Amino acid sequence: MDLILNDIDILFCNEFELMSLYQVSDYEEALGQLRQDCEFAAVTRDKRGSVVINGNDVVHIEPEPVERVVDATGAGDLYAAGFLYGFTRGMPIEHCGRLGSLSASEVITHVGPRPLVQLSTLIPAHMR
Repeated sequence: MDLILNDIDILFCNEFELMSLYQVSDYEEALGQLRQDCEFAAVTRDKRGSVVINGNDVVHIEPEPVERVVDATGAGDLYAAGFLYGFTRGMPIEHCGRLGSLSASEVITHVGPRPLVQLSTLIPAHMR
């Protein structure tokens, strides 16, 4: 908690890690506590998409649909990579979350943590 309160600029986690961090069994309760402790965070929620916190703003990002989930290995890392790609280019947080979702959706469709396609091909033209 000391890291989150004093040293973390952007926190990435999934909902189960978030609930574990705050030692609660309710996602909404954990999210409320996170909003008090962290200025900027992205919480992935599997098939429920993700939530991005930016100060008082909470943005819900819809998941990118896939035909079939094969292996979730690397999904969190790819979400963070896609998100940070947009963030470092000054994109709105909605676009950052969408890029994270697009990136994670590619890696869960096959076995292994690395994408099988160049991720830039997944980025919609209006986000480049």
